[in-house]
Amino acid sequence: MKTRITLVLVALFLSVNIGFAQQDEECMTNLTIFSDYVKSKKYDEAYEPWMKVRTKCPKFNYAIYAYGEKILKHKIDNSTGAEQVGYIKDYMKLLDEGLANYPNKYKKGEVLNDKGLMMYDHKKDLGTTNQEIYDMFDRAYKEDLENFKHPKGLYVYFSTAVDLHNEGKLPLQSVFDKYDDVSDKIGSEVENYTEKLNVLVEKEEAGQALTSKEQRYKKSFTSYLENYEKIGGSIDSKLGQLANCENLIPLYKKDFDTYKNDAVWLKRAVSRMYNKECTDDPLYIDLVKAYDATAPSADTKYFVATILFKQNKDSEAVNYLKQAFDLETDKYKKGRLAERIGGILKKKGRYSEARSYFRESLKLNPSNGRPHLNIAAMYAASANDCGDNQFNKRAVFWYAAQEARKAGKVDATLTKVANQTAASYEGNAPSKGDIFTEGNSGQTIKIGCWINGSVVVPSL
Repeated sequence: MKTRITLVLVALFLSVNIGFAQQDEECMTNLTIFSDYVKSKKYDEAYEPWMKVRTKCPKFNYAIYAYGEKILKHKIDNSTGAEQVGYIKDYMKLLDEGLANYPNKYKKGEVLNDKGLMMYDHKKDLGTTNQEIYDMFDRAYKEDLENFKHPKGLYVYFSTAVDLHNEGKLPLQSVFDKYDDVSDKIGSEVENYTEKLNVLVEKEEAGQALTSKEQRYKKSFTSYLENYEKIGGSIDSKLGQLANCENLIPLYKKDFDTYKNDAVWLKRAVSRMYNKECTDDPLYIDLVKAYDATAPSADTKYFVATILFKQNKDSEAVNYLKQAFDLETDKYKKGRLAERIGGILKKKGRYSEARSYFRESLKLNPSNGRPHLNIAAMYAASANDCGDNQFNKRAVFWYAAQEARKAGKVDATLTKVANQTAASYEGNAPSKGDIFTEGNSGQTIKIGCWINGSVVVPSL
């Protein structure tokens, strides 16, 4: 609701309908009184004059709703029983009134989301059912998807779908469909905030300082991305054993003939089979072939490659990965795809090729630090193969640590894990005693093999 409260002070004095104010001085007087109380956080004192304006002049000023939310939230937090339930219901009523009277300030998706969260958070007190909660969020999804993007709301929406399935009220396929719906929405929001964050990261990497406003934006974008990442993991956990191979394979076998030409169904089926490691079943191959035949794309070429790798046709598989990368035209999706390709090649031990794709991912999506961590891990795994003596082999861990720390510099969500990873690598590098014995303090060591880099020995 912060977006609706922002600059409300300005709105209070600049957007008042002067003609209306002259007609009803009582509303103007009470508006001033409750606004002053709210600014002083005296919400109980603000309640009575606020209610007078809300009742008599519902379209008088936006502050009725922006400040009214604060007043009622205070009342909810400081009451119990029937009194609290009354305030909760009135809060939801206020949201509806705000949407009706100030449609340029209130968005339907946000209002339905906030009402759904209130029903969820006070489920016991209100006596609301999972079906009622689900229906409220379902309205937000169907009636205003653009503005239905609150991380917690998206999670509760999917969570109640699973609960309804467990109650025998929602079929398994509907749960999978809702998982895909919510995942797609989270993905689109992650893309939105990542692209905004990329602009700021690129500016910093170019040596330009961010303005104070840009720094606030960067913090906000990072916070959203952290929350969406947490929610993504939470919905995966909530789906749990429902999406195991024992459930997926018979379900998709049953529906395959019906949907074998439906690109959206095939994409979701293939993605879920792949993510749940159900790729050994012949059905996976049938699904991938049908998907590639129906809507050939970067995605289909990627999944064909996964089949070829399983058939030990690595060279052909790598060629399909290249096709996938070349076919993708969307910058953000291309960056994500490059990261996925790098991950596959890393698992296959094709480190040099994997690094190339991870670096492409970093170029396309500079605020994503995961590729740095993956590259660092490959360096560390190659330490024993990339040095001509024991000291130089262990020096590779310094190089890996440097790469790992880059992840935290470009991606604030990874700062902690990047520093921990780097510290772990540094723990495997030569000690001060080793440096003293070797007598190479401050010298540069060249690292051979596929790494082909160099690292400076720390000075004693």
